[in-house]
Amino acid sequence: MPAGSDFLQLRAAEAPAKGLTGWLADGLRGAIAAGRLAPGARLPPTRQLAAELGVSRGVVVQAYQRLVDEGLAGARTGSGTVVARHAAVTPRPPADRRRTLHELRLPLSTPDGIDLNLSPGVPDLSAFPRAAWLRAERVVLDRVTAADLGYGDPGGIPRLRAALAAWLARTRGVLAEADDILVCGGVAQGLALLAQVLTSRGEAAWAVEDPGSRGARDQMLHWRVRPEPVPVDDHGLRVEPLIGTGLRTVLLTPAHQFPTGVVLAPDRRRELLAWAAAGDRLVIEDDYDAEHRYDRAPVAALQGTAPESVAYLGSVSKSLAPGIRLGWLIAPRRLQADLLAAKHASDLGSSALPQLTLAELLANGDYERHLRTVRARQRVHRDALLAGLRAHLPQARVRGVAAGLHLLAELPAGVDDVAFADRIRENGVLVHPLTWHRLLPGPPGLVIGYAAHPPDRLAEAAARLGRAR
Repeated sequence: MPAGSDFLQLRAAEAPAKGLTGWLADGLRGAIAAGRLAPGARLPPTRQLAAELGVSRGVVVQAYQRLVDEGLAGARTGSGTVVARHAAVTPRPPADRRRTLHELRLPLSTPDGIDLNLSPGVPDLSAFPRAAWLRAERVVLDRVTAADLGYGDPGGIPRLRAALAAWLARTRGVLAEADDILVCGGVAQGLALLAQVLTSRGEAAWAVEDPGSRGARDQMLHWRVRPEPVPVDDHGLRVEPLIGTGLRTVLLTPAHQFPTGVVLAPDRRRELLAWAAAGDRLVIEDDYDAEHRYDRAPVAALQGTAPESVAYLGSVSKSLAPGIRLGWLIAPRRLQADLLAAKHASDLGSSALPQLTLAELLANGDYERHLRTVRARQRVHRDALLAGLRAHLPQARVRGVAAGLHLLAELPAGVDDVAFADRIRENGVLVHPLTWHRLLPGPPGLVIGYAAHPPDRLAEAAARLGRAR
């Protein structure tokens, strides 16, 4: 299909009184050099272009002929005038994007030379329930209204918020009405909204688990929130050092601590919520992978015990796929109006069709069936990696295996885990040194994801780790 005149970026009102052919030929050359007209592209018919530019057809015919004479275009019977295959395009400077992604250590950014990305947080994208999603999407498209596709409530489509309220109450013990739920673009956007609202209220520093999520800390810094480390032990976040910080906000992963995998002990939960209630403080609960559990009963969310002290975050990034960009934030009601305003200012609201599709999956039971299937599949993956580590890295103490999509291999004292991870990387395997997820010095280890690869590949990865010792 031939192009119109838009590619020329010329205004008829600015055309010179004389030299119209040269003016148009220059515009055509510029479009070819900039890549707006690709090699093989068909130029508009001469009458069409003349009408759009307000010039005579003869001007266009002569301009086209100049391009043909210069070898930049050719005339083809039945195809009109097309850009020559060898027409030069001004090269753009090489993009620096891949290097930036690698520096951010994003889990889905796989550096060159890596064929086994075992970064934590990468789900098994091959398990995405395509058939169920397609069925749900067809149901949604069959009954979607014009209002559903307009600018709706920036907090989320009511149908999804109602479905999430029921689902989270049943599976996570969350206490919320539909209007308490703010649908957002994953946990990342939820954190961003909280950072904007809390910093505007003077909360420019938050306590964080140490070790804890490097990604969450990096995002806090982007939003000018200073992370202050609070140590984690075998029972989770230590509340006494938290009290000692004097801070009013803490971000933590109580159900499955990242990266150690420990569960916040009952006495620590009570101490933490007492700390929050005593001073109008805030606990930000990142429930990032609560659906994935294998060898223990589910641990209820903190939010259900103290909804006015806890901001609860969750998403479908680990259960379905991170590319869907759907999550939820349930905050104390004193923060909800400001968070909704921040969400509206950010993007006017999340995409409607994915929200409606997820609501249908929750309503028809396909989401829950998918989770059961994925849990069984991930258990097999975990067991394969565990067996491989026992065989090839016997000096490591493996922790956090009862739930989640990763495990922690603690290394003997004195091992440089960053250097070890670099040697592993030379063998084509990407893992995280525990040091990446620390603010304070501590014992070495490797944080290893197992969701994204089949058992035979995980066994191969463990063998490569052993060879890197």
